[in-house]
Amino acid sequence: MYFVYIIKSKIDDSLYIGYTQDLAIRLRKHNTAKSGYTSRKKPWIVVYTEQFNDKFPAIKREIFLKEQKNRNFYDSLIESWSGSSVG
Repeated sequence: MYFVYIIKSKIDDSLYIGYTQDLAIRLRKHNTAKSGYTSRKKPWIVVYTEQFNDKFPAIKREIFLKEQKNRNFYDSLIESWSGSSVG
């Protein structure tokens, strides 16, 4: 199982998009990172996820979401999500 996710910084509402096989572990890594983009804006919370059975469709969806570069698009997607935060 693969997850495409959007996390949001509690510091400045920045968004980060990624994919993983284990969402809880990946979120923990973002929140304990010592370097990289997510290390400067922690803590992070999950605000959106999509689940995929195979890796390739998950990667395609992640790329599509990253190409949008439109906060209104992301906010609408997040608003429509009925899931709950992890971690």
